[in-house]
Amino acid sequence: MTATDSKKLWWMLGALLCVSFSVLLWMGSEIYRQAPPIPEAFVSDTGELLYTRDDIQTGREVWQSMGGMQLGSIWGHGAYVAPDWSADWLHRESQALLDSMAHDRFGVPLSELGSVDRAALEQALREQIRINTYDPDSERVTLSSARVAAARQAAEHYQALFGRDPAFR
Repeated sequence: MTATDSKKLWWMLGALLCVSFSVLLWMGSEIYRQAPPIPEAFVSDTGELLYTRDDIQTGREVWQSMGGMQLGSIWGHGAYVAPDWSADWLHRESQALLDSMAHDRFGVPLSELGSVDRAALEQALREQIRINTYDPDSERVTLSSARVAAARQAAEHYQALFGRDPAFR
């Protein structure tokens, strides 16, 4: 190998490193820029304050102090080793909403409904839970009274799970 060949390889390596790190920096900035917003507050449709941005940040700090990604994930990363907490919350909230809807519409628990009625409730749930109530101007999310009750049920589970409830020891 001649000196010019060696120099050419070093220039190619330098160019490759520059391009690679440029792509990494750009991708990192895009991830940061496109991160989901953290609302200023979650409020009920009656105006009751449920959670604030500070509550969310405190919850994040607790999660990180416990080992963060080693104990599961928030947005699905790392869900192979532990629970995906956001999916678990949505599942628990959805189940509570379905139970509430079954009692309201049919007067019986969800487990006693036939497949047709259950499918109708599940479709209504999908439509209700997919509504985006985030207001970018006020940075608030507004929840219906049914979702507030379901969220409180999910929160009780997590308070027991991460608290001192002997059932979770």
